Amino acid sequence: MSERKEEAYAERFDRVFGYIDEHLSEEMSVERLSQVAYFSKYHFHRQFALYAGINVARYIQLMRLKRASHRLVFDESARIIDIALESGFENPESFSRAFKNSFGQTPSQFRKQPAWQPWSERFRLPPRMRRQDMPVKIVHFPETIIALLEHRGAPERVNDTAKRFIEWRKASGLSPVETSDTFGLAYDDPATTEPEHFRFDLCGSVTETVPANPQGVQTGTIPAGRCAVIRHEGSHDRLGEKAYYLYREWLPASGEELRDFPLFFHYRNLITDTPEHELITDVYLPLKG
Repeated sequence: MSERKEEAYAERFDRVFGYIDEHLSEEMSVERLSQVAYFSKYHFHRQFALYAGINVARYIQLMRLKRASHRLVFDESARIIDIALESGFENPESFSRAFKNSFGQTPSQFRKQPAWQPWSERFRLPPRMRRQDMPVKIVHFPETIIALLEHRGAPERVNDTAKRFIEWRKASGLSPVETSDTFGLAYDDPATTEPEHFRFDLCGSVTETVPANPQGVQTGTIPAGRCAVIRHEGSHDRLGEKAYYLYREWLPASGEELRDFPLFFHYRNLITDTPEHELITDVYLPLKG
């Protein structure tokens, strides 16, 4: 298959993945999905399975279970029966069976002590089409005082650190989600860093020094300076695509030089209260000058 045909093929599946993301709460027929992809419905099943590595029904179920897992951990007020019904299951028992078969834990067990590693292995999905000429802006980022919680260890456990950071936000009231900015400082590439050496900081803007606290949150600063910024829309699982684009394609062609501060993410909204396909994240690459 030629490169142009491969890109056209990938673009079709990109539309299908996007459609599924936006309609997880609805019934989705193979006929409708095949129309989105401009494929024959008679061959769509096989084409999807060959491209994604799993059949379309299983893919949709996994995406629904993924959404459910976030609600279980980050929305403790949500009842498991309601999460089950929202995920397309007729009762909590069938939801529990499917969840345990996928992740090795029941929904209740996952809510209490989530095993993120087997969870993350289920979502190593095929790469989506790489879009060329992504729009990049150069901006001046203002100095920002932050509350900072360090994550050190396997990338799959970042959600555990995120939960602790959310607990601190709620307990302290110093960086309320509604009126504060949320950031992530990415020191390492999870694809090339040994899990025990992976470093990532979760941050929220503050207006005063952070006092000692049981969660281990500290005061830090994102320094002022020039940055290249690119916007990412959709799942945080694919933020790396924008980061790679900045490092591998935009930076060499730009003539710019990197400043001594890590790439960072500005989360414009959060998975705790936003559908995954509506997430917006700005990716900043600090520059000299």
